[in-house]
Amino acid sequence: MEPVHRRRLGERFAPWLRGKRVVCVDIPDDYAFMSPELVQLLQARMPPLLR
Repeated sequence: MEPVHRRRLGERFAPWLRGKRVVCVDIPDDYAFMSPELVQLLQARMPPLLR
């Protein structure tokens, strides 16, 4: 999710996100679904956030 996507989520779904944590991992929206490069980035950035 890019910062602009996080902002849009907040604007459109604020009541449902209240009290929830939304994390932006700064991965540009330049990858095809399940591309190896995207999967590698997610595997590198997500584990610390899931603990």
